[in-house]
Amino acid sequence: MPDLRTDLPAYADLHADATAVLSRWTPTSPAAATARDRTLELLAAGPVAMSRGHRAGHVTASALVLDATGERLLLCLHGKLRKWVQLGGHCEPGDRTLVAAALREVAEESGIAGLMVDPEPIDVDIHPVTCQGGSLHYDVRFAVLAPAGATERVSDESEALGWFPPDRLPEPLAHATVQLVAPALAALARRAVG
Repeated sequence: MPDLRTDLPAYADLHADATAVLSRWTPTSPAAATARDRTLELLAAGPVAMSRGHRAGHVTASALVLDATGERLLLCLHGKLRKWVQLGGHCEPGDRTLVAAALREVAEESGIAGLMVDPEPIDVDIHPVTCQGGSLHYDVRFAVLAPAGATERVSDESEALGWFPPDRLPEPLAHATVQLVAPALAALARRAVG
C-alpha cells in the first residue's frame, strides 16, 4: 500500500499538471464536463488526490490506442474486470504529467514502443473501483497513436489484447469505453490536418 506521508511530495508536479490540464480543457460531452468539474473538486484536496491510497478517490490516466490508420483500436481484456477496456491505470510518484502517466501505462500494458499521445484529454470518467476496499477512479483519458506495424504484447494485467474496428467493438465492453471512440478519432483527424 502506498505511504501517503512519503508519496505526497512526489505527486506535487503531477497534481499541478492535472489541475492545469483540466482547468483549461474544453470537455467533449456534457458528462465529461460534469466529471471534469468533480475531478477539479477532488484535486482541491491537494497532491493526495493523485495517490491510490486516497480512499475518497484518486486521479488515474488511461488512453484509447489507435493504429496508424485509425481503422483499429487496441483494447485489453482486463484480468479482474473480465471486460474489454482501454489501457491505463494508476498514477505513480515518478509521473510528472497526466500525459506521461497515460503513456507509461499504455506502454507497460501493450508492450508497444514509439507511441504518440495527443496532449489534450478526450474524456474524463468517474467510476467505482475496489482499490483500498472501495474507492473511485477519476480517470482522465487520452488518445494514443501506435506506429505503423506495431505489435502488442500481453502484460500481467490483462488476459488478452486485441485490435478492433471502431464500429465492431468486443463484448463484454466496459461501460464508458465506447464513449472514447468519437473523440479519439477526432483527435487523430486533428493530428492529420495539423
